[in-house]
Amino acid sequence: MPETGPLTRSMDKQFEKLFAMMAGLEQKMEAGQAGLEQKMEAGQEEMRSGQEEIKSQIQAHTESQVEEMKNHVDGCIGKIEEEVQCVKLKIENVESEVQRKIEESNCEVQEKIGNLERRISELEERPNYFPASPEFISSRPTVKQTPDIRRTDIMDSL
Repeated sequence: MPETGPLTRSMDKQFEKLFAMMAGLEQKMEAGQAGLEQKMEAGQEEMRSGQEEIKSQIQAHTESQVEEMKNHVDGCIGKIEEEVQCVKLKIENVESEVQRKIEESNCEVQEKIGNLERRISELEERPNYFPASPEFISSRPTVKQTPDIRRTDIMDSL
């Protein structure tokens, strides 16, 4: 190996220092990068945890709202069922009233039919001639005969 001069040795020493410094910086950078990666992972974990918490809160809020909606819908269904029962009761009342009126009408019609049949039967049993009853016989007024007055007599009297 040839002998190097003082300048070359000095440069070699400076390069060695520079390489040592660069190696130290590289180690520090790697350590810093590892620290940053740990902080980043911790931050990401914190974000995941925060997201999970928010997701959990949203889910709880949504479930609460869904439960409120179910209760409201159940209440509305209950009211509608009550109204349906009232309408059914009214319909039953109207049906019974209509049935009662139909029965009354049928009774009245049957009574009238019976009366008509009775009257027809009575008419069929009577003879075709009606004997003169004294109460129905009216006396005819008789016309009085007046003396014969002549027209000339009437004229003369004027």
